[in-house]
Amino acid sequence: MIAMGTVFDAFTSYDGSREHLIVRTVRVPRALMAMMVGACLGAAGSVLQAVTRNPLAGPEMLGSSNGAALLLVISMFLFGYTSSMLHIWAALIGAGLASLAVFMLGSLGGGMTSIKLILAGATVNLLLGSLVQGILIFSEQSLDEMRFWLAGSLTGGSLAMFVKVLPFMLAGLAGALVMSKQINLLSLGDEVAQNLGLKVGFYKAMALLAIMCLMGGAVAIAGPIGFVGLAVPHLARFLVGVDYRWIIPYAAVLGAGLLLLADICARFILPDQEISAGVVTALVGAPFLIYLAQRKGE
Repeated sequence: MIAMGTVFDAFTSYDGSREHLIVRTVRVPRALMAMMVGACLGAAGSVLQAVTRNPLAGPEMLGSSNGAALLLVISMFLFGYTSSMLHIWAALIGAGLASLAVFMLGSLGGGMTSIKLILAGATVNLLLGSLVQGILIFSEQSLDEMRFWLAGSLTGGSLAMFVKVLPFMLAGLAGALVMSKQINLLSLGDEVAQNLGLKVGFYKAMALLAIMCLMGGAVAIAGPIGFVGLAVPHLARFLVGVDYRWIIPYAAVLGAGLLLLADICARFILPDQEISAGVVTALVGAPFLIYLAQRKGE
């Protein structure tokens, strides 16, 4: 355990000691990555729930996380770890394609409904997850290297990759915030939004692009971390009401704090080893999902 005073000293009076080196090269960068990934997950979940008008919508339930993971795994399987930008683009495109596939499947046969969207998301999510596992079977080395990452962990997060993917994550956050007024209208339904003069197709495409940047960046850094994107928007909605001009920034801040706390807990729950932050968020998020499903069924 490194004292808080040592953390401050590492930046104000760096002396090259082991503790100062750990703070500057490991602890602080990892904390920044955790907060940025959590912010992206919270914002992505908020946008998804607004566009789909479904309180059970989350990046991990609509295939975005597994879509990013699948193309990232394929790129690593084919090309190894030679190009971080290739992996970043793979994650971004995978998140976008998976979300688009779920939206299209959920809109078949008379328009999108909450039930159809959940069924389409569950189907695509299971398919993508199975493909990821199937690919890893062909390479035992890749499986060993990626097992912890696939559980959702910041342990293997690379500061160099984080710097490269940060512009995409910031672009996604900025896009979600800039479109928050239009996202408010989308949350009222397509027909109402059109009657109010909104270009529904255009803004849905822009929302999908924002989700692609947010989820692709988050998965590239930390793997598919579940439940943050589902639970955090509900916490933000409880605090600030139904206006997405407030929900999105609050969800980003709450997501950053939640994932940072989960990552800290992941390092100290077991004294002799570290577990994945995704395991911690799942332990908290699974009961929350059951609670939401029960409320929606009432």
